[in-house]
Amino acid sequence: MKQEMLINVSQPEECRIAIMEDGILEELYVERTSQDNYVGNIYKGRIVNIEPSIQAAFVDFGVGRNGFLHISDVEPQYYRQGGLDPDKAFESAEPASGRSGEPVAVEADGDTEGDADGDADARQRSAARRRPRLGDRPRVKPPIQDILRRGDEVLVQVIKEGFGTKGPTLSTYISIPGRYLVLMPPLGRVGISKKIDDEHDRRVLRDIMLELKPPKGVGFVVRTAGTERTKAEMARDMTYLLRLWKSIVRRMRKYSAPIDIYQESDMIIRTIRDMFTEDVGRILIDEPAAYERAREFLELVMPKYAPRLQLNEGKEPLIHRYGLEEEIGRIHQRKVPLKGGGSIVIDQTEALVAIDVNSGSFRTEKSAEENAYQMNLIAAKEIARQLRLRDLGGVIVNDFIDMRRERYRRGVEKALHDAMKRDRARTKILRTSPFGLVEMTRQRIRPSLRKSIFRDCPTCTGTGMVKTAESMSIEVMRTLQLSATRGDIARLNVTVHDEVATWINNRKRREMAQFEDVVHMQLHVVGRESVSPEHLVFEAWDSNGRLVRFP
Repeated sequence: MKQEMLINVSQPEECRIAIMEDGILEELYVERTSQDNYVGNIYKGRIVNIEPSIQAAFVDFGVGRNGFLHISDVEPQYYRQGGLDPDKAFESAEPASGRSGEPVAVEADGDTEGDADGDADARQRSAARRRPRLGDRPRVKPPIQDILRRGDEVLVQVIKEGFGTKGPTLSTYISIPGRYLVLMPPLGRVGISKKIDDEHDRRVLRDIMLELKPPKGVGFVVRTAGTERTKAEMARDMTYLLRLWKSIVRRMRKYSAPIDIYQESDMIIRTIRDMFTEDVGRILIDEPAAYERAREFLELVMPKYAPRLQLNEGKEPLIHRYGLEEEIGRIHQRKVPLKGGGSIVIDQTEALVAIDVNSGSFRTEKSAEENAYQMNLIAAKEIARQLRLRDLGGVIVNDFIDMRRERYRRGVEKALHDAMKRDRARTKILRTSPFGLVEMTRQRIRPSLRKSIFRDCPTCTGTGMVKTAESMSIEVMRTLQLSATRGDIARLNVTVHDEVATWINNRKRREMAQFEDVVHMQLHVVGRESVSPEHLVFEAWDSNGRLVRFP
């Protein structure tokens, strides 16, 4: 397969990275300078509140919003009677000054391995599954109020951006990704990514890591990118990570909380580091300064592939040149057309994402059951692609076209599983429910692409619907009846949208005149075109011309 990575930074406020595969847009990453991105950053924070009822602590780490630290994300070195001593918490994880040290044990079991190739959250969770052996420290986590106290300092890493009123999610399981390795202090041993399933490759990597003799007290996980890499390449990556960790430890001990300790690379370096493979034949960048940064990184980490980086010097915009502007625009549409005439409809709600598969004009020459099966196979592949492109997370409910045969249901489930394999986010897919729904979850790290680019409509407040002119006129008349109970109102002005005013003046003229005669009140309906369709403002005056409160 032919892959290309297109990096568009011609607009200084926005960076867009598109990954093409055989001419099809498979992945899209968008980041704006106006949006704070904390995931992967490491901070020295201070505990500001302990909540025993939810076994969590809130941490001030210096960004304006407190972070959320759950007991499951508290590293065992913090288990100390009477609180935490930050000067000693990571003492065993500080890298040695030289490269000497006893060889660490390489754990190759599925239970001890982690997936180090995902995002920050996946790395943190995998670290939690591979806790270092810490002598006689307790295996069962004690209550958080016995571990941490208000005012304690903790070294934390952001693993998930905040959503709405929720602050960022934090973890004390620190992980620092390199190109081929992930440093996980104080893991204390070396693991191999579970995505590397070839036993020969695993054995070779184990031997290389034993020969490199990582310093005692630090741990590494070999990423899938480390497959078929030489000992020199692995050593260079290890040296870089150890040097970075030493600087982090020095900064942690030098400054008081809250303070930032380490910031993740910008999106260009991050994406090249995490997404570049031998299948990527070319990386195109359309901005000279960004090109120089990427070139320096490649020459430092992957000099062999530096020639694949190119600067787009043409006058035609890079994304437009590949015909992707229209494709990117379709990402935000609710309805996605499929080959053959079908479609999928994606609705994002507060609690979940609902995806409905429609057959449309899709037809085969076989039975209706076979027709539904073939349509669902196409839809499964497109659903996986759209989830990546839109960066949708949380609970996802897929309503495929009903199929009665069990083997067809299993076939669609397998197609969805296979299509989701290339997704870097952690996913879990359940079997088809009795109602024909396939429920799944996808890891949510940051707000979806839609939430990053759009805001809720101030007119409909995000519902997509507003009241009709008839509904508003009924509401006006109902409120006027309330004014009849007041004896201090002599004149009443009603300001509404033009369409509502026209409806009232044309269809409610007789009721308005009768109302004026009965309650002895002057009524004026004012229509404005520039206001919301649901705009409704009353202004009331008494007989002395003084403004009174109504309703």
